[in-house]
Amino acid sequence: MSKPFASSTDTAAKTDTLEILGEGVYALTAEGDPNVGAVEGEDFVVAIESRATPAASRDWLKILREQTDKPIRYLVLTHYHAVRVLGASAFDAGDIIMSNASRDLVAERGEEDWKSEFGRMPRLAKNADEVPGLTWPTITFDTEYDIELGGDRGKLELRFLGRGHTGGDIAVWHDKTRTLYAGDLVEAKAALYTGDAYHFDWAGKTLDNVKAYRAENLIGGRGAVARGVAETDAAVEQTRKFLNGMIENVGRVHKAGGSLREAFEATRDALAPEFGSWPIFEHCLPFDVQRLWDEYDGIEHPRIWTAERDREVWAKLQD
Repeated sequence: MSKPFASSTDTAAKTDTLEILGEGVYALTAEGDPNVGAVEGEDFVVAIESRATPAASRDWLKILREQTDKPIRYLVLTHYHAVRVLGASAFDAGDIIMSNASRDLVAERGEEDWKSEFGRMPRLAKNADEVPGLTWPTITFDTEYDIELGGDRGKLELRFLGRGHTGGDIAVWHDKTRTLYAGDLVEAKAALYTGDAYHFDWAGKTLDNVKAYRAENLIGGRGAVARGVAETDAAVEQTRKFLNGMIENVGRVHKAGGSLREAFEATRDALAPEFGSWPIFEHCLPFDVQRLWDEYDGIEHPRIWTAERDREVWAKLQD
């Protein structure tokens, strides 16, 4: 009997938790659902990540508005995935910021990703009919962009640290509070989604660049906020351990001439004792293994996930 598709049966509501990491520095976590954040400037707010729909984003904004009524000047999107960007219209932001690479990925695969992700995680798609269309940035950059916050609030440094979860991920650094919004480059005790990833870059140089910040606060894509350098290091290293476990097990089966199904089963067996109870482990792993198998086959640029391809891969590996 096959397992229910992806997160299609995950219908339980998650509890939002606001964490205040410094003056005007916020993170909202939700029991393994995608994290969002915000940083106050002197007379404006920088929101970091959208939710999947305008309605879901409004739920976050109600919480944020209990802390500040400053207008949202910027919405920073760390990458292109639908559940991170399609609620952008609710923010009424002056500008939406992405990397150039993420903007190109929206153009290349945004429509397909929208259908794919809402099919995989229907609970996140609250009032999905309100989504006005794809989210397009008004500001893009290659590797660096700074936002001066004004007064004594310092600045936000937006940086492309290397290919990882996607080809266009950026991180957001607030030096004054030593806070890093890492997007899905790091997860804190939540399974990794790597279906659009560059596993070898991510597990090596990219995570080294993340770790080099020596952050006191790290907000990953999912999971609790890591506080203190020991915890932020641990979050980076558990992310690397998940990636290296995949690389080792998929690589061994691929080199031996085995099948994709054998690679999936070997990887699941190896990772489950440590990571199997983490959010979205069963959801992610078939898509993760398929993408890594493609990399071993020499397919550098991730293939586009469609709703149909999602179901085909799931049936092949999870039945």
